[in-house]
Formats: sequence, structure tokens, C-alpha cells
Amino acid sequence: MTSVPHVPPFPPPGCPAHPAHESLHGPEFATDPAAVYRRLRDLGPIAPVELAPGVRASLVVGYDAALHVLRSTETFSKDARRWKDLADGTVGPDSPVVPMMMYRPNALWADGAEHRRLRGAITDSVARVAPSTLRSYVEASADTLIDRIAPAGQADLLGEYAQVLPLLVFNRLFGCPADYGERLVQGMSGIFDGVDAEKANELLATTLLDLVTLKRRRPGPDVTSWLMAHPAQLTDEEMVHTLVLLMGAGTEPQQNLIANALRLLLSDDRFAGSLSGGSLPVDDALDEVLWTDPPMANYAVHYPIHDVVHEGVLLRAGHPLVVSLAAANTDPSLTADQRAGNRAHLAWSAGPHNCPAQGPARLIAAVAVEKLLDRLPDVELAVPVEELAWRPGPFHRALAALPVTYPPTAVTSSTPSTASAPSAVGDESPVRRTAPTSRPSAGPEAGRVRRGWGARLLAWWRGE
Repeated sequence: MTSVPHVPPFPPPGCPAHPAHESLHGPEFATDPAAVYRRLRDLGPIAPVELAPGVRASLVVGYDAALHVLRSTETFSKDARRWKDLADGTVGPDSPVVPMMMYRPNALWADGAEHRRLRGAITDSVARVAPSTLRSYVEASADTLIDRIAPAGQADLLGEYAQVLPLLVFNRLFGCPADYGERLVQGMSGIFDGVDAEKANELLATTLLDLVTLKRRRPGPDVTSWLMAHPAQLTDEEMVHTLVLLMGAGTEPQQNLIANALRLLLSDDRFAGSLSGGSLPVDDALDEVLWTDPPMANYAVHYPIHDVVHEGVLLRAGHPLVVSLAAANTDPSLTADQRAGNRAHLAWSAGPHNCPAQGPARLIAAVAVEKLLDRLPDVELAVPVEELAWRPGPFHRALAALPVTYPPTAVTSSTPSTASAPSAVGDESPVRRTAPTSRPSAGPEAGRVRRGWGARLLAWWRGE
């Protein structure tokens, strides 16, 4: 890539030569994103898209181009204050994608020395969580959730398992009191769903500021307190937005990884034989999902620092450049067919902003899947896999529901977590186990149900 400011950009809308801005926010994209990526590749490794009504961006769909953008910090900045359309009002603050793309004073949107300072606080604090401790949190949370659904013989493994488990684990890792957790659920679900995003963003920030205030007064053996004590000396504002980053990265993508792996294991003949034979190829399934259906399909937003040309396309300074991790992973130029054990995918991003918690994220997903299949070995999809609905949205690859059936299983007193679910470090709250009364839907209406998953999860949280 070279700086050539005089090269014309994409022709303006209405010009016969103007490439169509493919929509990444409608039901067509959610149903078959691969078809959209194929059409975009016909335009080149970087092509114009619409992330939400009126929100234009360029999507990187080529593997080599993605690596170049992710690694070229001298040309592409993460600082969202460079986003010209937001700054000049072309994109309003109420746009549903703004909370996911706006500047926050955390490591995700920082460059250079500031990024290293903020990221160092995260990596050092997360590293203090021993894998054995994290595994115990996941197993306890998983057992509690499975205890609730086991007697029913049917469940929505998304709403009743994959969505709830990461929140329970992170509540405990952050040392978060249970009543704070309820507010965090509302805020985070609103941001990812784009439902009243401004209000959800405010609720999330207010709740996390309350948590920071609490931990400054009463620190404990948790990630929040360790972040505060780090030599990076994070301010309260930086603390709030660092926790937003950790929660965002550890809940929505994590639940999608768990659910997408379960979907693959329960529907793909390559894995079904191994499951029936008693071998759980969970690592292979995770590798496959991270290649083909990464939980964050399009993100890693960058902004050209100056006008730059790539293969004849002018990328304007301050125009969002979104990396399609999913499209890059399935770039036809990649010749490797064997994905099991192959970790060259971009699901964790690459370069200085790659995921700093890949190991813990993979451990949480693997333990969650293994525990579910161990406790409910005869679980099956309740509908054909092609009838499962995907949630619309430009950033994630997320199921709307994952309905399953299995032989009802009685919960015995020997199950270690039947009495409680972890809600904070050193704090366990009783949870009533109530069986679902009807089979969850997987049809088109399931996409609309996703708008209410926060309410559904809050009901679970209260034991209703």
C-alpha cells in the first residue's frame, strides 16, 4: 500500500460504475453471509459496505489484506476519534452501531505507547487467574445450568446455557455483586442488540463505575481489583471502559463460540461418529468454528491515518475500515483444507491488537461444551440444522436459538453445584431450578426473540 492522494475514490452513488454498498445489517446477510462475502470479493480484497442505515465503511475480505491492515500501525489507527462521519454528524450518536465503534479510553481504541500501557494492565491482571481456578468457575457454572435443564428433556442451549454461562463466570472473575450483574446484563445486551443503545451504554457505564467505586473501597482477589492495583495506574474512566472491553469480549463472542461449536458437533457427520464412539472432539470443533463461523465475524475497526490506495481503491483518512475475520478465513486463496489443529485463522485478530486472552477464552468454551456433552450425552437438535435462525447484525455470527432434546435426567444431590451458582468471588447465591415448559422456537420468529434475551436472562438471574 502506498500513499497516493490524487487517485479518485469510489465513484459517488448513482454513478453506473459505483459498486453497490452491500448491507451487513439485514436478514439476507444473517442468513447467508458467505454469499455476501463472495460478491464483495468480486470487487477486490476491500469493498464498500453499509453497517447500519446510513453508516458506510470498507470491508476487508482478503486474508493478505487483512493481515496488512492489522499489522500496519503506521498507516491504520484504532483511534475512533478519527471517524469523520461520526464527528461531522453524518452518523448520529443514536445509530445502533455507535456503541460498538465509538472511542473509549481502553486498549481496543488506543495506539502506540498508550495501547501498550492499557493492554499491559489487562494481560497482567488476567494472567493472575490460574487455569485451574478458571476451569472450576466454568464447571461450577455449567453444572448449575445443566441441573436446571436436565429434568425437562428439552432446552434452548443458547438462552439457557451459552448466554448465561460466560456472565456467571465473568461476574465471579470481576468480583461483581449479584445485583450489579443484573444491570450489567441489561446494559451489555442492549449494546450488542442495538436496542436503545444509548440508554444501554449509559446503564453499563454507570454500573461499572459503581463497581469501580466499590472495589476502590473494598478490593478483593478479583480482576477488577488487580486492574486497579496495576502499575499502569488506570483512572476511574479507564477502569470503566477497560471493564466494558473485557465484558464485551468475554460474553457475546464467548457465547457465540460455545453455541456455534455445539451446533457443529450436533449436526455435522464428521463429528457425530466420534461423539457416539465416546470421544469428544471438542478442540477440532472449536478450530472449525474459529475458521468458518468466528463469533465476531466483522470487527477490528481501523481508520486510515492518511489517504491510502490499495489495488486501485482509495481508502480515505477517517473512513472506517472493518476487517472481516470470517471472510479472510475463507478466502479462496488459502489452500489449507485441514482446519483441525490449524491456528492460522484470524478469529482472534492479529498484530498488536490481537486478543490478549485467547487461552482463557478457548478454555471457557472447551469446558462448557465438554461438560454439556458429558452430562447430556444423548442430546440432539430439536429441528433440522438448516432451520436454525441467525441473528442479524454486522459484527457477530450468532444463533437466535439452539433448541435441543435429550432424555430427561434427574438431578441428584451428588452434583456439586446443585445448590448455588457463582455470582462473585467468594459469594454464591442460591438459584431455583425451574424446567422450561415449552420447546424454544428456531424459526424466523426466533430472531425477534433475541431482542428479549436480556429480559429472559434477567428472569433466570432472579430465579423466576
